[in-house]
Amino acid sequence: MTGDPSSRVALIDEPTYSFGSADNSRCYKTEIDLTGGCQASSIHGLIVDDRPALVIGGSGGASGVHEHSMLFLESRIYVAVGAHIVCLALGSEHADWTLEIDDATCFGLYYAPDHDALISHGELEIARFSRDGEILWSESGADIFSEGISLHGNCIEAIDFNRRSYFFDYSTGKSTSHNKASHSTAD
Repeated sequence: MTGDPSSRVALIDEPTYSFGSADNSRCYKTEIDLTGGCQASSIHGLIVDDRPALVIGGSGGASGVHEHSMLFLESRIYVAVGAHIVCLALGSEHADWTLEIDDATCFGLYYAPDHDALISHGELEIARFSRDGEILWSESGADIFSEGISLHGNCIEAIDFNRRSYFFDYSTGKSTSHNKASHSTAD
């Protein structure tokens, strides 16, 4: 694949897709079923150059497709589906790795270039993971992280259901002061 990958790759919701069935509206070359035999709560399809390439189903809480469901970084694509992250190389139709990142749902994926940090905004945990699919740290709060996440210059801010803010250090995940740098990206 050449050119800007975001113009050639799209992620779509496939709520009616049935794994192993010939009666789906789209036929994908590769199916990745991460449900472990449970009912899929989320199914997302990866479309490359207007052709169905890969479909992924996950269990846990439902996750829709939005701006932070897919992340491009160098030659890899990271996809959040249900409670999982799937990583694949650009142009590949097979996963390099899959990772259950949260016990409930992965709301979104973020990248902080100044810290070379891949961050998962989970329902129950904020986590940093490696490019090789390893959880480097994971931290929870008093309630679910349903009110957003922001990447600041010196910390990650996550807000729980009760609107309590938590500030996590990029390197360790430990709580840090709320002295935020001015540069940030937010949900």
